[in-house]
Amino acid sequence: MAFDYDLDFDNIDFRKNPELYRVGRGEQGVLLVEPYKSEILKYWRFKNLEIAEESSDKIYQMFLDYKEKEDFVGMDMARKFLQMGYTRARRYTNYIGGKKYDENGKVNERQNDPEKAESASIFMEKWKLAREDEDYLKRKKEHQKNYG
Repeated sequence: MAFDYDLDFDNIDFRKNPELYRVGRGEQGVLLVEPYKSEILKYWRFKNLEIAEESSDKIYQMFLDYKEKEDFVGMDMARKFLQMGYTRARRYTNYIGGKKYDENGKVNERQNDPEKAESASIFMEKWKLAREDEDYLKRKKEHQKNYG
């Protein structure tokens, strides 16, 4: 089922109301779903290798902590932040300032920033661990079966 962008995200605590959460595709809802957004976002960084490693380690540990607490929504949100670390670092690898399009909608010239590419690969490793975690996959299937 698709992510429901029509919910009142300012007034829903998804920890107390996990039945309202929809996994959606990719990173959908990553910056909307509370209290997880506020818990995870402050650790999400990819400016350089050291920062990316520290950030991805912290967010993956949060994934494991949510797993231990049997909090699927938290697990999925941590997975989304790891995925977003990869995708945003890739965007900054390919485009100066992370801007793919100029003010006229034309695609900017591609570049290659090796440090951002390495940051992306660091996030990719942790994202892969999260998305392939057997318990995560089982809980995801159950959540989707029960709530859509």
